[in-house]
Amino acid sequence: MRWTLHGERAVYESPWMNVRLADVELPDGRRFEHHLLRVRPAAGVAALDGHGNVLLIWRHRFITGRWGWEIPGGRVEEGEDPATAAVRELLEETGFQAGPVRHLVELRPSPGLHDGLHHIYLADGAERVGEPTDVEAERIEWVPLERVPGLAVRGEIGSATTLAALLLIGATGG
Repeated sequence: MRWTLHGERAVYESPWMNVRLADVELPDGRRFEHHLLRVRPAAGVAALDGHGNVLLIWRHRFITGRWGWEIPGGRVEEGEDPATAAVRELLEETGFQAGPVRHLVELRPSPGLHDGLHHIYLADGAERVGEPTDVEAERIEWVPLERVPGLAVRGEIGSATTLAALLLIGATGG
């Protein structure tokens, strides 16, 4: 069942997101307006230390009011390569410089609501080169990958992108 998009219009626009109202039609002919978000792509990196650990940040998200472990990541700037953005975000948020990076997966965490695309990379190692310049984390730790399922079950990984990336690494061995 493919929906037909007859058009969309802006409700609110900012550098971070565009709230839109789409005129859509279902295959059975029903037509209605659907809210959606248009957002800039994001990039993140899961840095592995070669000993079964991943570098994660423990941070608070005010929108959900929850704390959780996340891979470092953020918005891809205009004209920026996603891999470059992922490496930049790791450095800004942790003070660690990524080792060689390779593409892991592209995720669309909520395609029924927004068009956000998350580019996720693996870094083979990371070296501490200084203090974070974009202080978002209360803690920065090397977390054993074997703990990921338990952390998820306890609700300590609140980011679907982080969880999907870490479970994929666990399933494929990175």
